[in-house]
Amino acid sequence: MTITPKPQKNLWVAAGDGDLPRVQELIEQHSMSPNAPDPNTYTPIHAAASYGHIHVLEYLISRGGDINIADSDGDTPIYTVENIVTAQYLVDNGATIDRVNGEGISPITHLLEDFPQVSAYLQSRSSLPPLPHTPTASFPIDTMTSQYAQNAVSEQLTASLLSSVQDLIDQNVDPNSVDDELRSRVESAVLNGLLDGYTLGIQTSTDSGQQRDGTHASVSGAQTRDAPMDGSLGEEGENKRSRTED
Repeated sequence: MTITPKPQKNLWVAAGDGDLPRVQELIEQHSMSPNAPDPNTYTPIHAAASYGHIHVLEYLISRGGDINIADSDGDTPIYTVENIVTAQYLVDNGATIDRVNGEGISPITHLLEDFPQVSAYLQSRSSLPPLPHTPTASFPIDTMTSQYAQNAVSEQLTASLLSSVQDLIDQNVDPNSVDDELRSRVESAVLNGLLDGYTLGIQTSTDSGQQRDGTHASVSGAQTRDAPMDGSLGEEGENKRSRTED
């Protein structure tokens, strides 16, 4: 009985799978570029960012990978992230947040519907004030609205943190683990605060716009990614950009 050898992964699949040895082999032994696009103009950096493989991203960048490389839709790797850790890594290493793709959509808006916490995190790192999450919005958030949202969230965040500290005291948490426990609760409170503040800012600014011009601002949801052609990705990859197997 003849056993047909399994085809080896190409660069894009390997990057999406987090298979660093295969990525290294293709780049170092086969002279492939870390910025090489597949037929869909998707690059290894897009694939690694989408699946949260920071170790692969680190290697690709070290070999000259462009963290702001865009596909044919104008989407850079920051548009593909699904968790805050990967988003933070990209931003810390130079990913541009304040930009739009070919359809005039920013990564903050693009991720808002499916990954609101990532969207809120990117908004917290943006140099621009929050805007209603539609690419055609024509009115900015005024200073009073923005300050109101910030004050409201600040109060909520402070109360949440104080409550967490009191809980730890009441539960007589082991001193050796209290730092980790408190850090976890602080991170959770901060992320929820960022999300609530962003949502409140959007809502109050929309209400303000309606009062000024009597119109109802339409809200467009973030676009979802194309369904993959690769059936081997499973449920986790159903909403991800397809990775070319050829």
